[in-house]
Amino acid sequence: MPIYDYQCTSCGFRKEVMRKISEPNLTDCPECGKATFAKQLSAPSFQLTGSGWYATDFKDSGSKPAKKTEAAAEPAPACGSGCACH
Repeated sequence: MPIYDYQCTSCGFRKEVMRKISEPNLTDCPECGKATFAKQLSAPSFQLTGSGWYATDFKDSGSKPAKKTEAAAEPAPACGSGCACH
C-alpha cells in the first residue's frame, strides 16, 4: 500500500497515511475536524537500480553522434517523397 502525505489547509496539521489506491481521499482533518485535509504531492521513495534502467545503461555520456556529411547522406527514394514504401 502506498503512503500519502496529507496536510490541513486550515490548521497546517501534517500526517503520512497508508491507504489503498482504490480508497477515496481523506477530507476531514483529524486535528481540527474541518474538511480541509488534502493530499500533497511528494517525491517517490524508491530508486531504480541495476542494469536496464536509463541512469545506468541508456544515459548519454555527453558526446554527440557525428553529423552526416552530404556525401555520406542516404540517397532520396526513386519513387518520390511521401510514399510509404521506404
